[in-house]
Amino acid sequence: MSQKLPYYMTYPMPYLFDSEKKEMRDLEYLKSMYPLEAKMLLPYIEEECDRMQFDGCMLYDEYPDRLQLRMMLRRILKKADIRPELNGLAEVLFYQELYERRCQFRKECSSFR
Repeated sequence: MSQKLPYYMTYPMPYLFDSEKKEMRDLEYLKSMYPLEAKMLLPYIEEECDRMQFDGCMLYDEYPDRLQLRMMLRRILKKADIRPELNGLAEVLFYQELYERRCQFRKECSSFR
């Protein structure tokens, strides 16, 4: 005799989306607590990453090209026209944004398999 599953166990997918929503909400909340300088840099970083986000983009290579990343960072710094002492902060924010996008890309790729 086959046992019936409770309704909530028959369609487990919504729970996966709930966790993604919680992660995104958490990330946005933490970004809202960034210092003012970081908040000012973030739109430039996101814009450059958006511009480079396409199929076959080197951002998603196993080992992205360091020279290309440096060139992207240089474009961000030029557009943002920031003080030299904030270069380090911009670089850290840039690599953090890349990390987040690479994680999201891996999640999306693994969900299609």
